[in-house]
Amino acid sequence: MTRLTGLSAFPITPCDPAGEVDVAALRVLLARLLAAGVDSIGLLGSTGSYPYLSRAERRRALEAALDLAAGRVPVLVGVGALRTDEAVRLARDARDAGAAAGLLAPVSYTPLNDDEVFAHFAAVARESGLPLCIYDNPGTTHFAFGPALVGRLARLPGVVAVKSPAPGPGAVASHLAALRAAVPEGFAVGCSVDGNALDALLAGADAWYSVAAGLFPEPCAAIVRAARSGDAAIARRLDAGLRPLWDLFGTFTSLRVVYAAANHLGLCRAAPPRPVLPLPEPARQRVADTIDRLGLR
Repeated sequence: MTRLTGLSAFPITPCDPAGEVDVAALRVLLARLLAAGVDSIGLLGSTGSYPYLSRAERRRALEAALDLAAGRVPVLVGVGALRTDEAVRLARDARDAGAAAGLLAPVSYTPLNDDEVFAHFAAVARESGLPLCIYDNPGTTHFAFGPALVGRLARLPGVVAVKSPAPGPGAVASHLAALRAAVPEGFAVGCSVDGNALDALLAGADAWYSVAAGLFPEPCAAIVRAARSGDAAIARRLDAGLRPLWDLFGTFTSLRVVYAAANHLGLCRAAPPRPVLPLPEPARQRVADTIDRLGLR
């Protein structure tokens, strides 16, 4: 299993209104990621709208991604589902197709406790044989992983990494330290939340799981390269250049913004899955103006 480090890019999954994946448009988006040299692709993450897709459409998207990647970079894929048995089936599909790892979030209608989440992960890891990344996204699942639970999960065979939302700069170092203290040596600790990711990288996070990189991989890759080489000043300058984009994410949500941006750039013609609505016209224009002003292509 390849250790999950560096820049992991999370693209949208263009679909028609019936939820059928537009494979041609998806390949266009993925080709940009491969050309930019991202370290992994996070397919069917929250930005990829995995809960809204059928099992068959998830499989179509994954097969297209793996075919295009052709082993050049690891492809991680969302395998979250409401039921444990369905998550197992999705993880087996991913394993059989050749995915490097599964992104497993504790999706649930009924709020879950730590023991239920632990049992869920243990079953999926044991019964699928697919390496798993703990997908901590409390903004969508309404479940937050504390360090103690991450530590328990990290000792399960087959659980290989954690994707944790990075807090602000004043708290990120202690957040990472608490996770490092809980997990075995060598366990990959990565962070999400694009606006806070640079501080996490500079504090020693192994990976940046990025929404922006799913559409704009080159500037995000430049930030990672600068952080990896110890050029904190350059990394901060590059990150500051993307601050207007981070502000849009905070105002309108990253999912809605990247759909608006992808359509503005002509990369696809797709809307978020209903009941999520596209941004209204004034907000779409604000996104377009920001993208053009920043020179993002």
